[in-house]
Amino acid sequence: MDLKEWKNDSVSISVDYDKCMGHGECAGSCPGEVYIITDGKAVAEHIDQCVECCTCVTVCPEGAITHSECD
Repeated sequence: MDLKEWKNDSVSISVDYDKCMGHGECAGSCPGEVYIITDGKAVAEHIDQCVECCTCVTVCPEGAITHSECD
């Protein structure tokens, strides 16, 4: 499994790069603009802007995103 993880003091976000197809729903839907798409994969480059809304988890069609504050 090719799992990438980003952390700050309050949250942890993981993206399974084997599942991520870079559709960009996470980047387009995130109110905090946490995600960018780089080389066809989601990157939580701005994790400090996360508002813990869980939108990224719910909109990912591949189920590639795991967020510490979301079920």
